[in-house]
Amino acid sequence: MNSADSPAATAIDAFIHRWSAANGTERANYQLFLTELTEVLGLPRPDPATQDRRDNTYVFERSVDREQHSGAIAKNYIDFYRRDAFVCEAKRTNKDLDSKGFDTAMQKAFNQAEGYVRALPAAEGRPPFILIADVGQCIELYAEFTRTGGHYTPYPDPRSHRIRLADLRRDDIRERLHAVWLEPLSLDPARRSARVTRLIADKLADLAKSLEAAGHAPEHVAGFLMRALFTMFAEDIGLLPERAFTDLLNSLANAPDTFAPMVENLWHTMNSGGFSPIVRNTVLRFNGGLFAEPAAIALDRDQIGLLRDAAAADWHHVEPAIFGTLLERALDPRERHKLGAHYTPRADVERLVLPTVIDPLRAEWQNVQASAVKYEQEDNRKKAVAEVTRFHRQLCDIRVLDPACGSGNFLYVTLEHIKRLEGEVLNLLHDLGESQGLLQLEGITVDPHQFSASRSTRAPPESPKWC
Repeated sequence: MNSADSPAATAIDAFIHRWSAANGTERANYQLFLTELTEVLGLPRPDPATQDRRDNTYVFERSVDREQHSGAIAKNYIDFYRRDAFVCEAKRTNKDLDSKGFDTAMQKAFNQAEGYVRALPAAEGRPPFILIADVGQCIELYAEFTRTGGHYTPYPDPRSHRIRLADLRRDDIRERLHAVWLEPLSLDPARRSARVTRLIADKLADLAKSLEAAGHAPEHVAGFLMRALFTMFAEDIGLLPERAFTDLLNSLANAPDTFAPMVENLWHTMNSGGFSPIVRNTVLRFNGGLFAEPAAIALDRDQIGLLRDAAAADWHHVEPAIFGTLLERALDPRERHKLGAHYTPRADVERLVLPTVIDPLRAEWQNVQASAVKYEQEDNRKKAVAEVTRFHRQLCDIRVLDPACGSGNFLYVTLEHIKRLEGEVLNLLHDLGESQGLLQLEGITVDPHQFSASRSTRAPPESPKWC
C-alpha cells in the first residue's frame, strides 16, 4: 500500500484536490481530466487522432456512423475510446443534483455510450467495458465480457460499480482501473472461475481415481467427494467458521489414521447443528440430506494432500456448477476420471443461456428503466414504482425448463443471471424510496423452484412464462 507521503500518494491527493474543485463544463474539461487520470494511474496517454479512423485505437473523439430513425446516417463521436478495452462517455453533472437527477443523467449517458458500442465496425469488435466519467466526481463501470452483443451490466455489481474520486486512494480501485485499460478480460469473473474450478476438478479426479483403484465403490467415492466439496465451499462463503475445514485437513496431514473419524464427526454435527469439538466452534445445521450419511473414506497422506490442495483454493471463485459435473461424471464409468477435462466452462453454458433467456429479459429491463426515468421526470413516482414492481413479479413468475438436464449446470447459470437481474431491480426500487415496499416483497423472489428438468415444479401461476 502506498504510504501517505509517497510520491504516488501525493500525486493522487493532488489530482483529487484539483478536480474536486473544478466547475467547468464537460466539453471544456473532460479530455484534460481523463488525460491526467491516465497519468496519475501510470497508464499510457491517449494517442493523437488520425484521418483514418481505423488507426484510431486509443483516442478522444473517435467517430462512428449511426443510423437514425429516418434511415439517414449521422456521424457521432465517442468521447474516449480504447479498442478492445472500453468506450467512455463523459458527463459533467451538477454537484447540487439530488440522487434522482444524478441517476437520470448517468443513465442517459450510459444509454448513449451503449449506442456508440453498437455502432462500432464489426471488425473492431465490442469492447468489454463501458465507462461513464462524471468529470471531477466519479467513474461508473459496466461490463459485457462475451463481446457478442449482450447487455452491459454494472461491474463488479450494482452497489460498487461507481468509483468516486476519493476512491482512487485505494490500491484495489487503482488496480481495477489499470486492468480495465490494459487487461480488461482479466477482470472477467467467469474466466477466473473456470481456471480455479478446473484446477480443483483435476485434483478431485486424481483423488477419485486413486480411491476407486483402492477398491472403493464409485457411489461411495462420489458421495464422499460431494460432502468434501460442499464443506470447502461452505467454509469460504462463511457458512462454517473461518478456515475450519482447511485447518482440520492441515492438522491431519501427518495423521491419516484419524482422518475418517474426525471428518465424520464434523459432518455429523453439520447435519444436526451445534457445537463441534473437531473445529472447537458452533456450526450451523445443513439440511437437505447431504450429511445425513456422514461416512468418510480413510485417506493416506497423498490423498489428504490432494484434498488440502483443493481446500487451499479461493472457493469464492469456484463455480457451484462443479457439484453437478462431479456427480454426473462419478455416475458414468466411461467419464468418471475425466472430471477436469470435461468440466464445461461457464462461457460455453452462457453461449446458449444468454441469447435465449437473459438477453430478452435485459432488453425488457432497459425499457422498464427508461419508463421509470420518464415517470420520475414527470414527478409520478407511484407509476415508476409500479412499472418496476410489475417487472419484478414477472421475473418471479418465469419457469425455465431443461428437459435434457444432466448435471444441472445450465439451470444453475440461468438462475444466477436472473438473480443478478433481480438485484438490479430491487436496487432501483430502493432508489425510488421503496424500502417499505421491499419489506412487502419479502417471500416474492426468484428461487430455485422456477428452474427444473421437467414441468413438475411447484404449482405455477395461471399464466407462467416458460423458457
